[in-house]
Amino acid sequence: MVRLPLSPVDVERGQRLGALLRGARGQRSMLDVAVRAGVSPETLRKIETGRIATPSFATVAAVATEVGLSLDDAWRVVCGATDDLDAGAPAADVA
Repeated sequence: MVRLPLSPVDVERGQRLGALLRGARGQRSMLDVAVRAGVSPETLRKIETGRIATPSFATVAAVATEVGLSLDDAWRVVCGATDDLDAGAPAADVA
């Protein structure tokens, strides 16, 4: 199967996702987060640097869970729906 080239929008989303996950990781080592999330450190590095612009949902979910990032918040940031979220900082719960 031939994979279609990524659009500029896809590439930009991948870069935003990578920056968000990197920010959420904070001072933790890439190795620690990757191992605990069950992904390879190389995969996490490529996602964080935008080299994998469209990682699998399972990979994103595992890493986001490990760094305490809500998938809803991640989706809003990656899609550019909000600028209110600081990269890596979970949004406050509204009750």
